[in-house]
Amino acid sequence: MSTASASVSIRPGAVLADLLPASRARDIALVVGGAALTGLAAQIAVPVPGSPVPVTGQTFAALLVGTALGARRGFLALGLYALLGSAGLPWFANGTSGAGGASFGYVLGMLLASTVVGALARRGADRSVLRTAGAMALGSAVIYAVGVPYLALSTGMSLGAAVAAGMTPFLIGDALKALLAMGLLPAAWKLAGRP
Repeated sequence: MSTASASVSIRPGAVLADLLPASRARDIALVVGGAALTGLAAQIAVPVPGSPVPVTGQTFAALLVGTALGARRGFLALGLYALLGSAGLPWFANGTSGAGGASFGYVLGMLLASTVVGALARRGADRSVLRTAGAMALGSAVIYAVGVPYLALSTGMSLGAAVAAGMTPFLIGDALKALLAMGLLPAAWKLAGRP
């Protein structure tokens, strides 16, 4: 009986964060927590030879935050991350901060991607392995669609060189992050007793 009543209390289009009791304090904590998680994950950074952009955990965190929190809270969390990092909080990759660096376009792309995957999660994209894979692939594509041209403009690289330095070396890592998300998100829904 309690499972049935819990299912009724969760509105259609819920994301994982909606399983927590609703309140303004919850939403603030989720937004701040999502920004902090992204900032912490950004410190997991491995330099890529020939690229000014390191491999980091922040893209995975940004996509996970957007998917778990939904579009609005995901946007606010990544917006807070970008705003505080631009203002000087050293929580971009490798403890850097400030707007305008070669990899700042990826931060902007993550802001947009978290919103996209959050909207997809509201439509159930995080409930199955295949749909989660599609959401993660689309989110990664959004990050590259903003980050790679920004990299080209900020460094004077050609677009082809920016793709070679700012996208190609990261595709295998993105596939591994997607595999991790494909296991985590549907499993979280199953643990919560939701389809």
